[in-house]
Amino acid sequence: MATSRAGSLVERRSIDVVPDGERHGSAFSQFTLWLGANLQITAVITGALAVVFGAGAFWAVIGLALGNVLGGAVMALHSAQGPRLGLPQMISSRAQFGVRGAIVPLALVIVMYVGFFASGSVLAGQATGELTGLGETPGIVIFALATGVAAAVGYRLIHTLGRLASLICALAFIYLGARLMQRADLGTLLADRAFELPVFLLAVALAASWQLAYGPYVADYSRYLPRSASARATFWWTLAGTGIGSQWSMTFGALAAAAAGGRFTGHEVEYVVGLGGAGLVASALYFVVALGKLTINVLNTYGGFMSLVTSVSGFRGQAVLSQRARAAYIGGIMAAGTALALLGKDGFLTSFKDFLLFLLTAFTPWSAINLVDYYLIAKERYDLPAFSDPDGRYGAWRWRALAVYGAGLLAQFPFLATHFYTGPLVAPLGGADVSWIVGLAVPAVAYWLLARHDTAHIPDRTILGPAPSAGALRAEEPPEGGVGGAQPPADTGASTTAGGGPHA
Repeated sequence: MATSRAGSLVERRSIDVVPDGERHGSAFSQFTLWLGANLQITAVITGALAVVFGAGAFWAVIGLALGNVLGGAVMALHSAQGPRLGLPQMISSRAQFGVRGAIVPLALVIVMYVGFFASGSVLAGQATGELTGLGETPGIVIFALATGVAAAVGYRLIHTLGRLASLICALAFIYLGARLMQRADLGTLLADRAFELPVFLLAVALAASWQLAYGPYVADYSRYLPRSASARATFWWTLAGTGIGSQWSMTFGALAAAAAGGRFTGHEVEYVVGLGGAGLVASALYFVVALGKLTINVLNTYGGFMSLVTSVSGFRGQAVLSQRARAAYIGGIMAAGTALALLGKDGFLTSFKDFLLFLLTAFTPWSAINLVDYYLIAKERYDLPAFSDPDGRYGAWRWRALAVYGAGLLAQFPFLATHFYTGPLVAPLGGADVSWIVGLAVPAVAYWLLARHDTAHIPDRTILGPAPSAGALRAEEPPEGGVGGAQPPADTGASTTAGGGPHA
């Protein structure tokens, strides 16, 4: 059965642990996936936002680079958990928040997936509508259906799309960059060196939020890697793919917005395609836009499916789904995202900027808690069967983590600057939004202080699942060092424990 599943194109697993016999691939697959996922039009729009909202191209590019490195490093630390645990990202939150308490951050994660699906569908719908000649609204619907089918097929097709998009979109961006430089002089675009801290920090925050928003699902796409895969290699290949892809797209977007001026806003896809030319060239570029968006929207749909299943299973205890149930979950995500896209396709840029900053507010505390627990408190030692047992070692609700998460959310509001709300400490800081820094630092420190002595629930070793012998649990020796340390051993089934005593 394991061999059959490993060779099948249609994925069978949902939130259950991926057995060693079904693991495949190498850490390099994370580079091609995340490069392809970020060489796309929404990343271009994100980079353009920094210029549209007031930054010069020079400081916008530097701010975006800083945000991509900082946010990408946090995101890649989540990716390194995938081979170790063999689980989707958000189910590991049960170790911090409890089997049912994890639904609190999960609810916001589901909103994120639907929102990104909608925003991607607006842009891809423009391209699909132009490509087919049917117009924007039918284009959105056609694109949504293609996304749903690809997400239903699952993991292998997702990585295939990533490899295809990384090659095709890279070639397209090289061509578009050359065309942009023919229309506008690079020196002129970068000539404005006036520095304004608020808009510089906005550029940093836009890129950081882009990267941090991947955190809740990045391990979904590394969990099929062999357990012996290097955590360090997984980290660096993920960071390289997401950092290079995002910065490439965002730099192009910032320069394009600076060159276009007011012609960019409201006509983003048309302007980008228009740089390339008309006729067959334009059709090819519309296809590239749709392909890039298909890759990332499939990730969003697949991640939303995983998060919904994780939320429901916390109360129902079900980890394995039928193909019909899987299709129903994916269809629900697709329908909600499509409806939101059709309702919100006008006034896209302002809404998308506020949406990104909202996501940053919601996910930085979760990310801080998850990473501190995994790397510093539990030190990569989890009881995987207990993730499905509300009466087990992690319990149904872990109130300390939930309180820290709430405090992390509240701590950001005085520093938050969005279209619909501006905190009281934004003006004294010259209008700069530093909420995301507060959202990482406050919960990270608070959780570490509260959790470092609360270790009775931490097993001595990572418990993978029931062994064939009576009542025993199969375990894996912890590695000597996580991302920067020794590689985990290839032999994961040599030692056993009856459940693991408390970690002192």
